[in-house]
Amino acid sequence: MTTLPQPFIDQIRNQLGEEAESYLQSHTEDRTYGLRLNPLKLGDRKADDPFLLSIKERFGLSPVPWCRDGYYYDDATKPGKHPFHQAGLLYIQEPSAMSSAEMLNPQPGDTVLDLAAAPGGKTTQIAGLLDGEGLLIANEIHPARAKILSENVERLGVPNAIVTSAAPDALARKFVGTFDKIMLDAPCSGEGMFRKDPDAIREWSPDHVRMCAVRQLDILDSAAIMLKPGGIIAYSTCTFNRSENEDVLAAFTAKHPAFALLQTERLWPHRIRGEGHFVALLRKGDALSERRERDRGGKTPGQKDKTVREAMRLADELLRDIAPGFPLPSGEPALFGEQLYWLPASRDYPIRADALNGIKTLRPGLHLAHIKKGRAEPAHSLAMAVTSDMCRSVLDLAAEAPELEAYLKGETIPAKDGTSGWTLVSVEGYPLGWGKASEGRLKNHFPKGLRRMG
Repeated sequence: MTTLPQPFIDQIRNQLGEEAESYLQSHTEDRTYGLRLNPLKLGDRKADDPFLLSIKERFGLSPVPWCRDGYYYDDATKPGKHPFHQAGLLYIQEPSAMSSAEMLNPQPGDTVLDLAAAPGGKTTQIAGLLDGEGLLIANEIHPARAKILSENVERLGVPNAIVTSAAPDALARKFVGTFDKIMLDAPCSGEGMFRKDPDAIREWSPDHVRMCAVRQLDILDSAAIMLKPGGIIAYSTCTFNRSENEDVLAAFTAKHPAFALLQTERLWPHRIRGEGHFVALLRKGDALSERRERDRGGKTPGQKDKTVREAMRLADELLRDIAPGFPLPSGEPALFGEQLYWLPASRDYPIRADALNGIKTLRPGLHLAHIKKGRAEPAHSLAMAVTSDMCRSVLDLAAEAPELEAYLKGETIPAKDGTSGWTLVSVEGYPLGWGKASEGRLKNHFPKGLRRMG
């Protein structure tokens, strides 16, 4: 309590009254630790499923009440260092932060935007709710954070996401009236970070709060343009003051009278097991519609079409050979240099590759293959999007196997007898990456940037 800024303490006492002391006392208590299990990998398992029970026991999991896939974990178990984390079975996320995507409640087939998405907690949670159907655009304006976002989308095996790095107003010029649902986890003063991040305390000030509120309203203005009539925005922050929450929403609805505030929810750290969060749902009225045509892009020139078709033919041959059971989601191929992607589409938005022109795009859909000199080599993203039973050749390793540790370090390991060619390496049935078998050895194709050191 003594480390907190006095203006913040005064603000909390004014906001909570007699309850303020309980809140302030919560800063002397240990922070909470949470993770989400990934339904894209684990599916809809029953509570008594043996593998699910083994994960719960391994990491000391107990349910987060407001998130069906959310759990508190025992920090001593270090799930972020386990091979299951690299396999995308879980995502480390603060429990309170799981509330907003659940409230947004995207449905399979929806067109969804996560507007300030890094590092990817809400993006990957939305992806799980979409269950591989529809289109998810995840945006992060800061390039370094966008890279982390892209890596998390890949690790969790999301097949239907595009990752961009653009200013909200630049996206708004491209995607007028496009999205069914928009998640805006707005950049904020981070009062809900105080218990786990001392830097958040040092950076807080009343001026910072005011600056954040101005920026939040600007971003909401862009979100309003991109939302369909009848669509929903989930506005969330990890801060408690009214300036960045209720006051921003009041200013926004006054400026945009077609929007209605449907629901708000506050999670306080002295009331629940979590660091705290604020969430509000806003609906755009059917009467208000910017009726401009959405920028879906057009057909690519004939020569480019021919090049894309040839790249896709090579990729189809590769898929039939190594992953004959893998079904591509709705969409179409898109070729960027030597990299072939599968550009996803939702039920009512058949996006084209040139709709992304002028927008920095880190991941234009599912990365299928590298096209090299008349052949296709599988991309790491493909390994993370398939399941073991879809693949022709699989080397499955136990989580504690020394060969698994060697693979994650980038080393060559023994191949299964009689195998050759591209092989999926998995941990207890869940994909980690590719190797190529020849003469009893498996050449390592685990990405260099992901390899463990030492």
